[in-house]
Amino acid sequence: MKKHLFPLFLVLMSTSAYAQQDFFALTGKDTPSIIFNDFRAIDAVNGTSGESIFSADSSAKVFSQARNGSVTEDKNTYNNSQAVTMAALAYDSSNNNLVYMPMFSSNVYVLNPKTKETTLIENNVVRVTSCDINSHITRMSNGYDGNIYAMNNSGTQFLQISKKNNQYVVNDLGIVKEDPSNGKNSFTTIETGFGGDMIADADNNFYVFATSGNVFKVSTKELKAKFVGKITGVPEGYSVNGAAVNAKGNVVIASAKGAPLYELSLDNLQAKQLPGNLNLHIYDLASKYFANDKAISKTVLANLDIYPTRVDEQLINVSVNDKSVKGNLKLTIFDVSGKNVMQENIFVKDGSLNQQIYLKNLINGAYVASIANESGKVLLSKKILVTK
Repeated sequence: MKKHLFPLFLVLMSTSAYAQQDFFALTGKDTPSIIFNDFRAIDAVNGTSGESIFSADSSAKVFSQARNGSVTEDKNTYNNSQAVTMAALAYDSSNNNLVYMPMFSSNVYVLNPKTKETTLIENNVVRVTSCDINSHITRMSNGYDGNIYAMNNSGTQFLQISKKNNQYVVNDLGIVKEDPSNGKNSFTTIETGFGGDMIADADNNFYVFATSGNVFKVSTKELKAKFVGKITGVPEGYSVNGAAVNAKGNVVIASAKGAPLYELSLDNLQAKQLPGNLNLHIYDLASKYFANDKAISKTVLANLDIYPTRVDEQLINVSVNDKSVKGNLKLTIFDVSGKNVMQENIFVKDGSLNQQIYLKNLINGAYVASIANESGKVLLSKKILVTK
């Protein structure tokens, strides 16, 4: 796996209280069949449940993007925001929303956890039929580039959900093919490759976790799924239905069968049971974190900041309010490979500054903005997302 050139950037550990604000689960009722129960926050450190955000019994407030107005949905169909069959959830940290899709529907929904309002994204791109298990969308994740990605069981549709000019757009990226080396651990057969979930790494590759415990790496450039191994350390018959990266960079997995949560590293796929007796029926997990991500915010001084982190007008602000900071500072922008793509000199007088920086011709994507003093000491590094 590609290593990034950010030796000074440290992954910050989140507290248990904070984890409940950025780790989510799509849960089901305690029944043999798939029946949606709610979306809820999860403490992925202690293996405990947080608040329920939106449930099958909640009052739905749905806004149609295509019709530009509120709609009332028929709850007796598969095409509604509280459909019984759901197994795909992602967290859009750029907008602090939950994105999800019913299994038997082409609809995409975006839920605001605070207002409980839902945006319906109708589209003709997703090809789902209730009687075709191959077509069901069962995996979804946020990508490092700020978009949301989803995939059906057989990999014949790999979807990108992006937001442009305040409108959501769905694109089909193509068919994910089988790597010839997979052998009996096939990505495209039910027993070894279907279902489960997926997570992204900092190179915008994806790891698909099948219900069987098999793990496949999908390159977005080649659109090819390569078997990397099988999860060990879980009980026989453990069904892997949810996967998300935690603040430590490890993967948390969950089961629809009401089993405990487990944590594992992509390096060895050895799972270790998390504390707590959650035992929820979890169909999917979602978080804001990525595997192999070294570009997490690091700050030495509390009164130094770069904002906004989602940049849609090619401008960022550098704010300083610290008397110990003076003289010349250097702002450096790195792309996700660690390449220096921009530098800007900043002068701070009397420990106070609020300056706008024009990001010139940076293309859309994830970057790291770093501020260093005259001696080269990094005072702040922060991930930003350019979405002009």
